[in-house]
Amino acid sequence: MEKVANRSHLRKHVFWLIMIIELLLFLSACSAEIPARKILKDGDSNTPEVRLQTSDHKVVIDNGFVEVTIENPTGYLTGIKYKGLDNVLESSNHNSNKGYWDIVWDNGAYDKIVTKHVKVITRTDDLVELSFTKKWKFRTDHGKTVPLNIDKRFIVRRGVPGLYMYGIFERQEDFPDAQMYQTRIAFKLNEDKFRFMAISDTIQRIMPKEEDRDDTRSQTLDFKEAVQLTNPSDPQFRGEVDDKYQYSSENKDNKLHGWISDDEAVGFWVITPSNEFRTGGPHKQDLTSHVGPTALSMFVSTHYTGIEIDTAYKKGEAWKKVFGPVFIYLNSDSSDNDFRKTLWNDAKRQLSEEIESWPYNFTRSEDFPHAEQRGEVSGQLLVRDRCMGKELVQAQSAFVGLAAPRYAGSWQTEGKGYQFWTQTDEIGRFNIKNVRPGEYNLYAWVHGFIGNYKLDLNITIQPGNKINLGTLIYDPPRNGPTLWEIGIPDRTAAEFFIPDPDPTLTNSLCIDDADKFRQYGLWDRYSDIYRHGDLVYTVGVSNYSQDWFFAHVPRNVGNSTNRPTTWQIKYNLEHVNETGNYTLQVALAAASYAELQVRFNNPDAVQPYFTTTRIGYDNAVARHGIHGLHRLYSINVPGNIFQKGDNTIFLTQTRSQVSFNAVMYDYIRLEGPTV
Repeated sequence: MEKVANRSHLRKHVFWLIMIIELLLFLSACSAEIPARKILKDGDSNTPEVRLQTSDHKVVIDNGFVEVTIENPTGYLTGIKYKGLDNVLESSNHNSNKGYWDIVWDNGAYDKIVTKHVKVITRTDDLVELSFTKKWKFRTDHGKTVPLNIDKRFIVRRGVPGLYMYGIFERQEDFPDAQMYQTRIAFKLNEDKFRFMAISDTIQRIMPKEEDRDDTRSQTLDFKEAVQLTNPSDPQFRGEVDDKYQYSSENKDNKLHGWISDDEAVGFWVITPSNEFRTGGPHKQDLTSHVGPTALSMFVSTHYTGIEIDTAYKKGEAWKKVFGPVFIYLNSDSSDNDFRKTLWNDAKRQLSEEIESWPYNFTRSEDFPHAEQRGEVSGQLLVRDRCMGKELVQAQSAFVGLAAPRYAGSWQTEGKGYQFWTQTDEIGRFNIKNVRPGEYNLYAWVHGFIGNYKLDLNITIQPGNKINLGTLIYDPPRNGPTLWEIGIPDRTAAEFFIPDPDPTLTNSLCIDDADKFRQYGLWDRYSDIYRHGDLVYTVGVSNYSQDWFFAHVPRNVGNSTNRPTTWQIKYNLEHVNETGNYTLQVALAAASYAELQVRFNNPDAVQPYFTTTRIGYDNAVARHGIHGLHRLYSINVPGNIFQKGDNTIFLTQTRSQVSFNAVMYDYIRLEGPTV
């Protein structure tokens, strides 16, 4: 009896101990932060396998989250079924106008690169990868389609609500000459559903419809892309300006954008985890999403560079490049609360996951190397400005990158190869990871210092390489001490005066101070503000953030007529070394069909002391950019040009055929003779 009683007593202790543990676990779970909304996304290990169905006219991949339909054999993306949406793409469009690659090539020819064959690359329960291909043939394709061999890839993975897309484009040596100005993927979304666009934390809202841009509902402004909505379907947009270039972004920031369907609380997102396949470096600007609803993945374009970016391919030049992969991500929210914010934040979380997973290890093209097939380059960058003391300056937050071997700064216009960029830490250290095998130069520029850095060494990356370059020293252009300066060497005009737009020509998406430069018609505000004479800046008195207009544009005198403008910089020299040489450093942030002439103390001199001649095609003013291509002019000036006391530099922008003939200044500095 005693043993039985003891066992009974022991069981009671065990029972209460278990109850206490369960209660503690329950209270712990309750005390943790419980999300107010639930994002519906990836499944667990029990998610359905990836299924593939093929027919003569279409291929369907279904993983239980998304059902992707691709036209066979053209490679057009015709359907994405997700949640309650039978197709997130615009079903009423032709199959060629839903989800597609396109290239703009010779003389503006437009090619949607229709493919002719489909091949299953990988087919498992966990992943399906398809390849849609076309081989270019001179006899049948010359003059009709862009001279490229095409391989368009689609990947759907188990438990992942979206699809990955990439392309492998190849030119053989015997292919004829060609210009390829633009390469992209375009998605035309369901217009009745996707009305809310999100580009960044500050640029997001309900958007007008495509029909609101029709002639019956809008008025075209100075160029076809910009319209004023006069009779929109939604009255809240009446009077607003819409222009797709107002939503452009730099490559380094163009990682995530997309649309939300409010009815279903569904998001469609274009995620770009790497810029290695984009052209023009980290600051190249390009399109994102715009009214349509349209979402773009831009790879190559002449936007904000013009034809100075290298897009010319010659016969005898073999070339191959992988564009992507990019990830088309879909998510949904099951709550009725602030689902837009929830979906946007979840898309940002997914972006972080994709970046962490780069380079992807599930692609099956031998042209896309995985992590173990890549290399890395590290080092430290210091700056030696001989007029700022003898100590070396740590190049904090400098941009350092690898690009095709050329001259310093050439990465801005490099349009064919791969580029790999990073920013230095607080002491100038950098580590460029996941570099594809190949030959590169190392380039850099440092905030607060003019000029471009290039390491005079060709760097060959082989699989598994880890190259440490040690300490590198950048000697920025400098001939003498600073007498005065205007602006900050940051390759933009953002620090200068950006006016409020004409109140009748605004876009409410661009009201944030950081986005004000995106407003339409700022070029005409110059003539409004400086109606009685051109800009005059007095060193030591004026403030460049208030008194230096962000763009040197022509004067609008009415009747569709413009006149050149001359800006003045007034300054005082207490001493002049007439036998010494001075230097005027002029850094330009943009130039569009412009010519900048410089005169010293005599505005009526027939010949300018210096002229840039005709420069620039970047069209940054018209396309609402705050910079285009960067240029630096180091102008040597003999001391006898100056006079003791008051001096004036006259800057004339001579071209005035249109309002957009302009330059933007980055930074101006007058240096004295070498001490």
